[in-house]
Amino acid sequence: MSTLNIKRVKTSEIELKDRLVSIQRVAKVTKGGRTFSFSAIVVVGDENGVVGYGLGKAKEVTEAIAKGIDDAKKNLVKVPIINGTVPHEQIGKFSGGFVFIKPAANGTGVIAGGAMRAVLESAGVHNVLAKSKGSSNPHNVVKATVAALAQLRDAYTVAQHRGVNLGKVFNG
Repeated sequence: MSTLNIKRVKTSEIELKDRLVSIQRVAKVTKGGRTFSFSAIVVVGDENGVVGYGLGKAKEVTEAIAKGIDDAKKNLVKVPIINGTVPHEQIGKFSGGFVFIKPAANGTGVIAGGAMRAVLESAGVHNVLAKSKGSSNPHNVVKATVAALAQLRDAYTVAQHRGVNLGKVFNG
């Protein structure tokens, strides 16, 4: 994955909404018995092209979620959204998780499951076809989805990168 396309965003400028993707209870077995803690995966976004994810771990559920939100605010990326959908097809990969996202016509809605849906809705995508392949682990699916969204480029960026005008990008 090329890091050139990823556009970092400052959190102070925007109003973010958070979504809890997954929460896990983890048990550590010690001589004195089991010690429970919680890990939470959280996605934040402004529903207008900015999205990020974070992982929080703590002894209490609320603390884990709060830590996840703080972590997510540090990992925000800007996503190009055109007419409520993604500009082109994209495959994202992280570890064993593969995701495929494809633009859809207006009125289609977000056709995606679980962790992918949370990321896409937080990013502000209203019409998209998506498929998760490989690992269904929420950690891998969220990271693969954000990787796919970070790789997206709109026509203006492509034209600027190639050094040609916008009409040349579409007409060859």
